[in-house]
Amino acid sequence: MVGYDPGAQGAALSAEEAALAGSAAGMVTRVLVSPFDVLKIRFQLQIERVSSQRPEGKYWGLFQASRCIHSEEGLTAFWKGHIPAQLLSICFGAVQFASFEVLTEVVHKSTPYDSQTAGVHFVCGGLAACSATVVCQPLDTLRTRFAAQGEPKVYRNLRHAVSTMCRSEGVLAFYRGLSPTLMAVFPYAGLQFFFYNIFKNLLVPKPKSENSGGSLQSLISGSGAGMISKTMTYPFDLFKKRLQVGGFEAARIHFGQVRPYKGLVDCAVQIAKEEGARGFFKGLSPSLVKAALSTGFTFFWYEFFLNVMRNIKQKHRTKVFTKDLKER
Repeated sequence: MVGYDPGAQGAALSAEEAALAGSAAGMVTRVLVSPFDVLKIRFQLQIERVSSQRPEGKYWGLFQASRCIHSEEGLTAFWKGHIPAQLLSICFGAVQFASFEVLTEVVHKSTPYDSQTAGVHFVCGGLAACSATVVCQPLDTLRTRFAAQGEPKVYRNLRHAVSTMCRSEGVLAFYRGLSPTLMAVFPYAGLQFFFYNIFKNLLVPKPKSENSGGSLQSLISGSGAGMISKTMTYPFDLFKKRLQVGGFEAARIHFGQVRPYKGLVDCAVQIAKEEGARGFFKGLSPSLVKAALSTGFTFFWYEFFLNVMRNIKQKHRTKVFTKDLKER
């Protein structure tokens, strides 16, 4: 089970082991969901209306956008920015899950609250995600810019992107969009852990099996939690993407209109005036698919790798115990 569980059989895993499982889960999941992330970002950055009835922008539908990107940029375009995205997933998964395990243990041992309740998971999940966001924001900005650029490419590789941004925009460019990210990530991650806890308890009857993680229940619970939390916090993700490509307008011109934003409030006001209420949810369809797969697979692989490490530790303890008995 995700989070500190005082009733779990065997020794509790350390924060380092949780970080290892979280980074491995993030790495595997990123490979699978990268195409949906590229599609989502392309829709989020499009100023023109997204509509199949009256197409105004470059992209107006999920399948149309997929065909367009494939024909113009090739199959590998769906993994644009994969290296910074992969680094982001590994780093974020490690910090988030390690922080979450530590926070739930602290809550259980220092407060009267049960570490396995949905409310505790909401607060601890939100705080863990905020800490991971601050650490990983530069990687997220790089990932967004790589996914946003078309052909010819502005950035040749990760090293070129970092040096160019530092030279032309300064170090603070890596933290563009941090405010809406933090505003969104706390409820988003908190709701993920909250609904995952609820769905998992509904799908896995008590008493919980020691090896219940990494199962179909984890995948279904994570998918449902991801879709609900993404829908509720989606506009903040869109604001973040618009702000992250500030100063990057030259690479976006052939995709359609571009807009400079002075900050979070200005971004929200301009979108509301020019694009209407629906503008806040551009790219929601691929985002929901991505959120379902991403969250589902993240929890699935996290619990899977936790169980692998638990089994390895258990076998090691059994081996040591057997050896001690023989020596006696």
